[in-house]
Amino acid sequence: MKTKTILVTGGGGFLGSHLCDRLLARGDEVLCVDNFFTGNKANIYHLHDNPRFEILRHDVTFPLYVEADEIFNLACPASPIHYQFDPVQTTKTSVHGAINMLGLAKRVKAKILQASTSEVYGDPEVHPQVETYWGNVNPIGPRACYDEGKRCAETLFFDYHRQHKLRIKVARIFNTYGPRMAMNDGRVVSNFIIQALRGEDITVYGKGEQTRSFCYVDDLVEGLMRLMDTADDFTGPMNLGNPNEFTILELAETVIRLIGSKSKIVFKPLPENDPMQRQPNISTAKSVIGWEPKVQLEEGLGKTIPYFRKLLNQ
Repeated sequence: MKTKTILVTGGGGFLGSHLCDRLLARGDEVLCVDNFFTGNKANIYHLHDNPRFEILRHDVTFPLYVEADEIFNLACPASPIHYQFDPVQTTKTSVHGAINMLGLAKRVKAKILQASTSEVYGDPEVHPQVETYWGNVNPIGPRACYDEGKRCAETLFFDYHRQHKLRIKVARIFNTYGPRMAMNDGRVVSNFIIQALRGEDITVYGKGEQTRSFCYVDDLVEGLMRLMDTADDFTGPMNLGNPNEFTILELAETVIRLIGSKSKIVFKPLPENDPMQRQPNISTAKSVIGWEPKVQLEEGLGKTIPYFRKLLNQ
């Protein structure tokens, strides 16, 4: 079997670095592209000596001229703290980044996967969320740079598919967690673990009744790889996430218990446009790629907590 050259944009990030690991383990050649705005060189440091691994510092809002058989387009800040820091750049990364990567795929006849997000559903009025649901997004709110940026990226992917017969895949990724999450990204899993390890109060917004579904990173990467390998006539979008739903309060209590922390839970007002419910319907993933998550929340947290414990002890 011919070795494939696979381009991973955002390859220095949390998800991207785990994907690079898996692709290399499979025997592929990997070109990791990242501007390291939110990516971290430490995530891929262990890959430097691998002869099939290459790093290119590049911002996807500018065109890229390389060769690849497949492209995973993961480049974009994915946490509110980072994507709201420079919302114009966030939109550019999603939209210009998609245009540039689609242009590259068209030139070199590569198959291309877009890492979209459950945020395309906004604050959903359909629960759990199915791929046919068009969403309920505020186009002018503080989260719109990310939500609408990703929605526009999906639009571009499907237009390139229709207009240029490009082979595309679109994955809608729900909350993912695991080792290599950034400490400062404000995501609920990393926030709670760090606060609990430090013995600080754990911040829960609202009454903690809003729900999320948490997918361990290994499961998610397996889903992305299987989606990329589907027949050309399947484009997606496909939900990838863990359908087990937890309230934020349940998550906080679980983290405190697993760490044995003395942290107390404190409640603060809900941020604007924060969705109340998030749960993927994964029947498409089950039927098309035979995928469902294997790692449940307590096991996944048990693999994630030691990573942050080590970071904090350095």
